[in-house]
Amino acid sequence: MANHKSAIKRIRSSKKKRILNRFQSKTTRNAIRKLRATTSSKEAKKQFPAVVSLIDKLSKKNIIHDNKASNLKSKLAKHIASL
Repeated sequence: MANHKSAIKRIRSSKKKRILNRFQSKTTRNAIRKLRATTSSKEAKKQFPAVVSLIDKLSKKNIIHDNKASNLKSKLAKHIASL
């Protein structure tokens, strides 16, 4: 257990951050899953900008790595092009 006041505060704040990061990651993963499940090209093109925006936000906050974000966006764009 932490002994210093600052360490106790750090534990509290990191717990809040962890919960928020997990929520944002899960939301993005669900959006990606939904986009991949879409069979309509028109609907997929409509969803794509919102999903890319979510991925960019995760990347900007260092929740996921920049290269992973690029790979995800690239694969999604490729998927949409093949519909």
